Amino acid sequence: MNHELQRLQPYPFEKLTALKNAVTPPTELPHIALSIGEPKHPAPAFVAQTMVDNMDKLANYPTTKGLPELRQAISHWAEKRFSLNEGSLNPEHNVLPVNGTREAIFAFTQAAVNRADDALVLSPNPFYQIYEGAAYLAGAEPYYLNCDAGNGFIPDYDAISDDIWQRCQLLFLCSPSNPTGAVTDLPTLKKLIALSDQHDFIIVSDECYSEIYLDEDNAPVGLLQACAEMGRDDYKNCIVMHSLSKRSNLPGLRSGFVAGDAALLGPFLQYRTYHGCSMPIQTQLASIAAWNDEAHVLDNRDQYRKKFAAVLEILSPVMDVKAPDASFYLWAPTPVSDEKFAQGLFEQQHVTVLPGSYLSRETAGEIPGANYVRMALVATIEECVEAAERIRIYVESLQG
Repeated sequence: MNHELQRLQPYPFEKLTALKNAVTPPTELPHIALSIGEPKHPAPAFVAQTMVDNMDKLANYPTTKGLPELRQAISHWAEKRFSLNEGSLNPEHNVLPVNGTREAIFAFTQAAVNRADDALVLSPNPFYQIYEGAAYLAGAEPYYLNCDAGNGFIPDYDAISDDIWQRCQLLFLCSPSNPTGAVTDLPTLKKLIALSDQHDFIIVSDECYSEIYLDEDNAPVGLLQACAEMGRDDYKNCIVMHSLSKRSNLPGLRSGFVAGDAALLGPFLQYRTYHGCSMPIQTQLASIAAWNDEAHVLDNRDQYRKKFAAVLEILSPVMDVKAPDASFYLWAPTPVSDEKFAQGLFEQQHVTVLPGSYLSRETAGEIPGANYVRMALVATIEECVEAAERIRIYVESLQG
């Protein structure tokens, strides 16, 4: 077996299960899970109906490149959403459908990294663990960029040495961030594009939370948007990844896309033809319906807006919690260690949250996710309110 498999750490939810198994929760309280970022809002009915109406397509092999109509729908959506120049995101060369961003992040890393002893994949820390595992299995070393309150949960890119940039083959961005909800601004994105020009590395921007934000007049910016503002319609060395999982409450559809530099997507398409990961045709048709509709996305954001308002009203008096720039996560500092907090909350109140240290790695003597927990406000507003009330009771018991 590939010896790099031994370097993979347990997934955060494996650690969380072990932590919870050490205690017994009160059975009289129904369990409320705020740990997993799985949207619980209803999936759009018209998307499900499109799937049903096209079940006859089970008789057809899908192509790796996907239907032209899907790539056109994606291109149209992305150009409008991120103010790209019309026609710059060519459906034939600049867009590929994928089976969710998780699969795409891992696969693109395998295709992009040129195996070398000194190859680095730079990643925010805390982070989505697929970045790390993909780097290891591609033959590269992860290099962690700490994100904490001191830098607004955005890496200090100015502190990275030229030597590290020279060894960097791929830089992962996650904006809006999982788990902090921080959004990388346009000046920073433009600075990173200039660094990519100087040191010849690929930027991969994981933007799957881009459509969940609280201020309708302040949508998160994107990497291709920064390219467009710089007059770079070739999107050189820039790749973005988007998904319908969060935007459209369709995590089970496993549908997203990769877009950007055609010179990178051509070889990636070749890799994928061997990888055997084409999207079923009925899923593609349902995806077209989802990308072509914004009404359900607006409703989705409104539901999250109401939940954040209600939960913050309850928790703010006892915890230093603030609404994120975007995403559906609260990144909350804890009065005790994050593991102790998560375990005690589960034991006392039957509410599950995720310890921030499970999403981080120690570097420079620091674990930036330590003493934070991630709360995913994905349940109904009633469940989120009840969970917040129980969390407040628990925090007050610690203070008392």
